[in-house]
Amino acid sequence: MSLFGRLLIAAAIGIALGAGVSWFTREPPPAPGTVGAAVGDPQPGFVHAALNSKQNGGQISADDFAGQAMLVNFWATWCAPCRREMPALQAISERHSGRLVVVGLAIDEPEPVAAFIAELGIDYPIAHGQADVMQSNRRWGNAAGALPYTVLVDAEGVIRWQHLGEVTARELEQAIAAHL
Repeated sequence: MSLFGRLLIAAAIGIALGAGVSWFTREPPPAPGTVGAAVGDPQPGFVHAALNSKQNGGQISADDFAGQAMLVNFWATWCAPCRREMPALQAISERHSGRLVVVGLAIDEPEPVAAFIAELGIDYPIAHGQADVMQSNRRWGNAAGALPYTVLVDAEGVIRWQHLGEVTARELEQAIAAHL
């Protein structure tokens, strides 16, 4: 092998090692509540386009649920963990109906959201948007901006629990039992 070939191989190995070290030593994403609202803070509110335009003049607002405990879930149809957790959120909505309202805030266009919730039989309130929902996501404490992101708010409007990443039915039940 020529000197040039050996140098290319050495350079490729150096780049690969540098990338690997960088990946392993990178900082984890910021924890929920390090930017925006945190546990113990009042919920910061939201107003977004309702998927069902008949609802409240075409918008869903956090104020629509004043005096009720609320589980707010930020998600998108293109997010695989979001898609996997939706049945658990629907089950929580049904099991705790009258005690807790689940609200989905989709970072997506209305057509794929409508198709997806119809496919899964989701019947809790769903709002959608793009940059506006991403801004709410951050105000609600998601410093990483990753999806899915779920926040539990008590009936007084205080954030009691924040969860970044896919949530299981068991984790949801534990949070509800501990904080409501």
